[in-house]
Amino acid sequence: MKEGLEELRKKANTELDSAVCREELLAIKTRYLGRKGLLTQFLRKLKDVPAEARPALGQLSNVIKESLSRRTEERLKNVGLVKKDGILQEEKIDVTLPGRGVEYGKIHPVTRVSNEICEIFSILGFNVVEGPEVELDYYNFEALNIPKDHPARDMQDTFYVTDDVVLRTHTSPVQIRVMEKEQPPIRIISPGKVYRPDSDISHTPMFHQIEGLLVDKGITFGDLKGILTFFLHEVFGKDTLLRFRPSFFPFTEPSAEVDIQCVMCHGAGCSVCGQSGWLEILGSGMVDPEVFKTVGYDPEAVSGFAFGLGLERIAMLKYGISDIRLFFENDQKFLKQF
Repeated sequence: MKEGLEELRKKANTELDSAVCREELLAIKTRYLGRKGLLTQFLRKLKDVPAEARPALGQLSNVIKESLSRRTEERLKNVGLVKKDGILQEEKIDVTLPGRGVEYGKIHPVTRVSNEICEIFSILGFNVVEGPEVELDYYNFEALNIPKDHPARDMQDTFYVTDDVVLRTHTSPVQIRVMEKEQPPIRIISPGKVYRPDSDISHTPMFHQIEGLLVDKGITFGDLKGILTFFLHEVFGKDTLLRFRPSFFPFTEPSAEVDIQCVMCHGAGCSVCGQSGWLEILGSGMVDPEVFKTVGYDPEAVSGFAFGLGLERIAMLKYGISDIRLFFENDQKFLKQF
């Protein structure tokens, strides 16, 4: 039996030497040292050996078992290290390579202009108020003195959801909603998205406006002119020339459009200003008494003015952008300039 034990040890060591992976080593361990393994079966035969030979064979069996257990654990450890080294070689990081830069976002030019305008008017005591983009026809038109048969509706082509629900064509409905809930004095501006079915290099179906409203006792056209002059000088510079031209809007009377001297040619005349030297920048006027009556204000007791401007137009003039569609194409080369 002693020769059999030595032969078993030799065979097990040979298999351990040739094993190349963890699975093979575990299989060898089970085959020789498991509960039904070859060494265990061998030990069960000791009962058939003469009593005087059993101690020596038992001692040899234990030595072989400990030796094989120790060698198996060493081989398992070595195989694990080799596998780990292989993974590290495949997945290693070359620390000499330049790092990947982090891309930082930029504030969109339209958002930048909107924030600037809101900040200017906040200095003048105006509060920022927002309203729904899907609006009732009543607030978008009728409450602003534009009934269903009014020709002014042709000035603003409209996306209709139903006969009585529209995508707002301006942010003026916010002014009506505020006046319905609050009493003068009121100073608000209402920035937001508006919608009109128009698309070319200077128009998009969705764009941004800011409209303002000031209502109090004794407000005059002089107040309107003073505030808008201050505002435009803050945006375009104090040397910017302005002019107020008579105009028509159904919700203001009298009404005026405000022009600034062309920022491209400085009044000399160019293709941007149509050789006139002037650029239309916003519409304004004194709130029509009919609008006050709609919200329950006494037009004999209070007066006020309103104005509205397109944010994209301001941004185009401020930054020298020739195509409004650039604002919506998400071209990183374009946006990174701001």
